[in-house]
Amino acid sequence: MVEAQTWTTRRGSNPRLETEQVVDIPATPTSEVRNYNSLGGGFLSPNLVTALIIASWYLSNIGVLLLNKYLLSFYGFRYPIFLTMLHMLSCAAYSFIAIHCLQLVPFQQILSRRQFFKIAALSAIFCFSVVCGNTSLRYIPISFNQAIGATTPFFTAVFAFLITCKKESVQVYFALVPVVFGIVVASNSEPLFHLFGFLICIGSTAGRALKSVVQGLLLTSEAEKLHSMNLLLYMAPMAAMILLPFTLYIEGNVAAITVEKAWGDRFIVFLLLGNATVAYLVNLTNFLVTKHTSALTLQVLGNAKAALAAVVSVLIFRNPVTVMGMTGFGVTIMGVVLYTDARKRSKVTAH
Repeated sequence: MVEAQTWTTRRGSNPRLETEQVVDIPATPTSEVRNYNSLGGGFLSPNLVTALIIASWYLSNIGVLLLNKYLLSFYGFRYPIFLTMLHMLSCAAYSFIAIHCLQLVPFQQILSRRQFFKIAALSAIFCFSVVCGNTSLRYIPISFNQAIGATTPFFTAVFAFLITCKKESVQVYFALVPVVFGIVVASNSEPLFHLFGFLICIGSTAGRALKSVVQGLLLTSEAEKLHSMNLLLYMAPMAAMILLPFTLYIEGNVAAITVEKAWGDRFIVFLLLGNATVAYLVNLTNFLVTKHTSALTLQVLGNAKAALAAVVSVLIFRNPVTVMGMTGFGVTIMGVVLYTDARKRSKVTAH
């Protein structure tokens, strides 16, 4: 019987193969590995990279709030709609660079007219939310603005029930009680309370919640789902086009006024360009934080970010605060934490 030769015996029978070295061809790195290396992953540990990304997200979020407040309330640039339009144009330009030039994420095309109109509807809601948020900064301090913004989960639950008839567990609804109660306490104790600023900030918070619900409702099929950066690429220019007639009608020939101001004060050019750039960085770092952590972690970090932004704004702008106002803000944040935990538990139970 002839013994079947294995690869080892055949290799041993060939003297050339004994002396030749086996060359290992490295595998082609995936896009995630390339992106990780481009973010410094080749030199920094993953935990340090994540910490730097979170710090960048905090800085950009707090930075855009401070710049908006300074421009609209202290610098005298009282054109919140035009400022929002600049933000949208900046997001469109930087998104194009990030997707087509840097290739941070694959480019996705709009596949149908129906999908286009869905994105246009989201753009309109997005415009409403951002304009209201920027306008509110003219009338109320950042600390109060962030306290109101923390009630987003309440409006999300309300719109989810009204639009999709989605019911949450009793524990989830119970967790919303301190969210609302805290903002009531903070409002009654706010020294710089302004009714219009309060209402417009409520509108911004409700618009932000409505966008998240409608986005989940409209872009449900796998064919219509867009990556967050691709969605911003399409929404930003649409939002700018929506805002253009409103800024011309309400704020007048603001572009000419801005150019005239720039001739006498070049600092405003730096402020507007920096403000628009930081506005895009908020969206970019938001995507990076979600990618390197999770959506749940993003919510938890967002709660801490709101508290930190309130503290920083008080330190910089010296707006008066009261113990009851701080207590109300704290109760609202605690309610949001309880709400997040209750939703997590209800999802685990459902599965």
